[in-house]
Order: sequence, then C-alpha cells, then structure tokens
Amino acid sequence: MSIALKDADDGLFSNYETEFQLAYGEISQNLDEFVHLTAAEQRKTATGIQRAIDEAYEIIDQMAVEVQSIPSSQRSRYNNKLRGYRSDIEKAKRRIKSLRENVDRNELLGVASQGVGRDVGADQRQQLLAGQESLDRSSERLRESQRVANETESVGANILTDLRAQREQIVNSRNTLTEADNYVDKSLRTLRSMARRMAANKVITYAIIAILVVLIIFVLLSKFW
Repeated sequence: MSIALKDADDGLFSNYETEFQLAYGEISQNLDEFVHLTAAEQRKTATGIQRAIDEAYEIIDQMAVEVQSIPSSQRSRYNNKLRGYRSDIEKAKRRIKSLRENVDRNELLGVASQGVGRDVGADQRQQLLAGQESLDRSSERLRESQRVANETESVGANILTDLRAQREQIVNSRNTLTEADNYVDKSLRTLRSMARRMAANKVITYAIIAILVVLIIFVLLSKFW
C-alpha cells in the first residue's frame, strides 16, 4: 500500500474517531444529567440517548471497515481502540437501559397508587415494556448482523488479496519459465551452429590431408620416372 493511500485511510479513521468521541461525549453528558430531569424529560432524553448509541455503533462499524484498509502490521493498535470504544458504548447502553427501567417502574408505581384503572394501566405499561425490550433485542440483532457482515467483508477482502498475490506469483513463475525456455532455445541453436562448424572444419581438414597425400605420392612417383 502506498504512503498516500495509508495516510488517506488514517485520515478517514481519525474523522470517524472524532465523530464517535463527540457522540459519546453527548451520551455521557445526557446520562449524567438524567437523574435531575422530570419523568417526561427523562423519557424524551432516554430516546435521544438510545438514538445516539445506535449512531455510535454505526460509526464504530465504519471505523472497523477502515481498519481493514490499514496495513496488517499496524492494525492491532486500531483494533484495541475499537474494542475500547465498543466497551464504552456497551456500558452506556446498559446504563440507559437501567435508567429507563427505573423510569418505567416509577411510573407503574404511580399508576398503582392512584387506585383507578390500576390493572389496565399496569397491563399497558407491561405491554410497553415488553415492546421496548423486543425493540432493543431487534436492534441488537441488527447490530450483530452488521458486525458479522463487516467481518465477512474483511475476510473476503483478505482472501482476494491473497488470491491476487498468488496470481502474481504464478505469473512471475510463468515469465521465469518462458525466459528459461528462451535461454534453452538459444543454447540449442548455438550448439547446433557449433556442431555444423565442427563438421565443416573436419571436412576441410580431411580434404587438406587428402591433397597432401596425393602431392606426396605424386612427388615420389616423379622421382622414379
């Protein structure tokens, strides 16, 4: 990965990190002020806190995606940050859940003390509580599905990277084999050329020897004649 691309990934992670810190700061402030609010304000604030928690989860998921673009040798530091951020949001989630249950419990007790319509009001509150719990479970399942999808995407990206690396190795090996074949062909052509030259040299040598023998015989015969 080039330095420019690495810096871009770091920049995106830092931007998401800033957004998360702002969201978490707002969540923490609202949680600290929660007990000082009226019942109506508490219910409204609880809804806002839950919405902010959902947004914080989405930001964490985006940061997790960006971490996959960072070199593997540097991911551990970012993964440690993500684990810390998830832990903070989980704590905030448990805290707001407890506060909302207290608000609902207090309202139930208030309805019961009025005497009129006590059973009907309690049933309605129980239904609301059950509906809220079902909604919380659905939100949790959606976040878990998103997390699994992100992990699957990360695994798929790593597999594609490995496949590309293996393809490059195969291409390089094929190029090396092609070059080796070319060298072998050149060597064979050189050997054939040398063999032809050696054969030609032998023919010339034999011809010279034959001529010399004929000349010697001719000289010897000329002496007797």
